[in-house]
Amino acid sequence: MLRGSGVRAGTGAALIGALVVWVALLGPIIALFAHLSPAAVVSSLRQPGAFQPLLTSVEASLLALAVILLLGTPLAYMMARGRLPLPRVWELGVILPLLTPPLVIGLLLIFMVGPATPLGGALSHLNLTASDTFFALVVAEVYEAAPYYVLGAAAAFAAVDPELEQAAAILGDGRWRAWRRVTLPLAAPGLATALAVTWARAMGAFGAVLIIAYHPFGLPMQIWVTLQETGLSSALPFALVLLVVALPLPVGAYIWSARARRRL
Repeated sequence: MLRGSGVRAGTGAALIGALVVWVALLGPIIALFAHLSPAAVVSSLRQPGAFQPLLTSVEASLLALAVILLLGTPLAYMMARGRLPLPRVWELGVILPLLTPPLVIGLLLIFMVGPATPLGGALSHLNLTASDTFFALVVAEVYEAAPYYVLGAAAAFAAVDPELEQAAAILGDGRWRAWRRVTLPLAAPGLATALAVTWARAMGAFGAVLIIAYHPFGLPMQIWVTLQETGLSSALPFALVLLVVALPLPVGAYIWSARARRRL
């Protein structure tokens, strides 16, 4: 009897602790809505050019997402299937940028693709400059967001049983056809989640952007500049816009992925 009471007490304490953590994690979003009024949002968004940073962020993030999807998917698949030499080195190469502070990434990008570097000089011949340009914004977003997709996509591919691919090959499918008909559909829930998280990360990229792509203003930079110039209350409506644009896709992808996994 005492043992059962102890188990119930422990479960209750765990639930209370979980609730406290859950509310604490949602606290900033709750505070945002608590300090915003519809009138303040409408007033801020009616200012001339208020939506231009949003359009800039959306365009740059879509391009960054396309680059990450095109280049990151093969890398993620080969990492998941162990088809790369020295696999731990490849994994480390993806994890290190994830662990590096975004501000430091921006500083290091100057020494890699800045106008004074050999690579920057080569880019200039293509009329591309990785400093205070739209191209620089895309580059910064790619570097901040790519590890999230590669690691998430690698986990999604690793969850697919390789024997299913081998069975498809035995039945006459080539490697590409087996990947398209078997691997991709089974990995799709995880890939969708990884891609959606990458979208949110690209939309919210700030540290590297602050260093190499201060102009043109994307939405995170608009929030920062507004905060510096006119204060917190003026920046909050733009923060709300960023959340509205960046978060629904990851939330929707998570819900769809959870349902798809249950069906599988």
